[in-house]
Amino acid sequence: MSTSPDAPGAAAAFQSRDFRRYQLARLLVIIGAEAQAVAVAWQIYAITHSALDLGYTGLALFLPGIVFLLISGHTADRFDRRHIILTCYTLQFFFTSALFYLSWTGNRHVELYFAVLFLIGTGRAFSGPASSALLPHLVPKGNFVNAVSWGASIFQLANFVGPAIGGALYTLPVQHWIPAAWSQHLAGGGIVYSFTLMMLAGFLVLVGSLSVRPGRQEQRSMSAETLLAGFKYMWRRKLLLGVTTLDLFAVLLGGSVALLPIFARDILHSGPGGLGLLRAAPAFGALAVSLLLTWRPMRHSAGKRMLWCVAFFGAATIVFGLSRSMALSLAALFVVGAVDMVSVIVRSSMLQLATPQSMRGRVSAVNALFIGASNEFGGFESGVTAHWWGTVNSVVIGGIGAIAVTAIWSGLFPSLRAVNRLTEEELMMPEMEGSIAEPLN
Repeated sequence: MSTSPDAPGAAAAFQSRDFRRYQLARLLVIIGAEAQAVAVAWQIYAITHSALDLGYTGLALFLPGIVFLLISGHTADRFDRRHIILTCYTLQFFFTSALFYLSWTGNRHVELYFAVLFLIGTGRAFSGPASSALLPHLVPKGNFVNAVSWGASIFQLANFVGPAIGGALYTLPVQHWIPAAWSQHLAGGGIVYSFTLMMLAGFLVLVGSLSVRPGRQEQRSMSAETLLAGFKYMWRRKLLLGVTTLDLFAVLLGGSVALLPIFARDILHSGPGGLGLLRAAPAFGALAVSLLLTWRPMRHSAGKRMLWCVAFFGAATIVFGLSRSMALSLAALFVVGAVDMVSVIVRSSMLQLATPQSMRGRVSAVNALFIGASNEFGGFESGVTAHWWGTVNSVVIGGIGAIAVTAIWSGLFPSLRAVNRLTEEELMMPEMEGSIAEPLN
């Protein structure tokens, strides 16, 4: 990690060359991935018209996180995190090429799409912990929370721009400017996947240019003890256990992203362009809040604010589920993203600042499992419950569940309410560990 003096100001993290390049790389690759997600969801729903199949797309992305959880975390601590990221995204390039081929040939076997999504999820299972654990190497220690806030802003900017681009490209009349023999293959998913491939190429070039070489953090070879260390550490640190499981259950119950193609097509009647807007709205809200927090960071009561925001997340989800107006739906999703961003920044800061550097890969892998469960597996849960109860009922009940989880977790994990400032000194204090039966070393 850099040892230069802490740089003051809201944009302090950008004084690091590697941080600037890495965030530009993330911007490109997330825009590409979000555009790709719009195309995949629309194609699968157009083929099957099944909420359950939309759920399977989330399950295909989530399962590798379960299968490779222990190995991916150990890998992130055992090997150079930059090399892991480059390897994973090189493979992602080939997996997206497979989606392009399926679209080009007009293949309607959704099982093949699920297989490719499983491979993409496998790459994410290994790159996710490595990416999270790489961030502290890119900036001085005093700029870390600033770096997390800017990283969240860039992530949400990409989540806002990517779906809008995906929806626009999917409906682009390519027959007007390319030969007819090609246009029938490129129209729809083909041109979206071509765009994603270009974004992946830019990502690989930028990450390859980073000067940071974090090297090996964990010196011990693979064993049951080292593989399970992330779980053990998080179980002992009740603060980390509380904040990660809160996000897990709140988003698992209250998430509605997987069902957006149904809302766009059958409820709001807005087509793939509307789907892009619906997917972009939460990111727009999150982007607005993350930019605000880079200039006016939370200086006190971080835990209480996070808990209130998770409750508002559930309430806004209920409004979205009941809405029949595109404007109201977009406004509700804007609020969903805005309040969720507070939770993201608090959780990400706690995760890294309350974890020793040598453990960050394995703890990040456990966190990635929880995030995957809340997002990708949450998509599967949404598809199943929508299949059982109907789309609207599924979303409304999920929002109520998110509010209930917030109230329960506030009582179960008092250390969450007690968090005041997001600093390493406070988060590593003994009273932030919760009630534990054994030491943390």
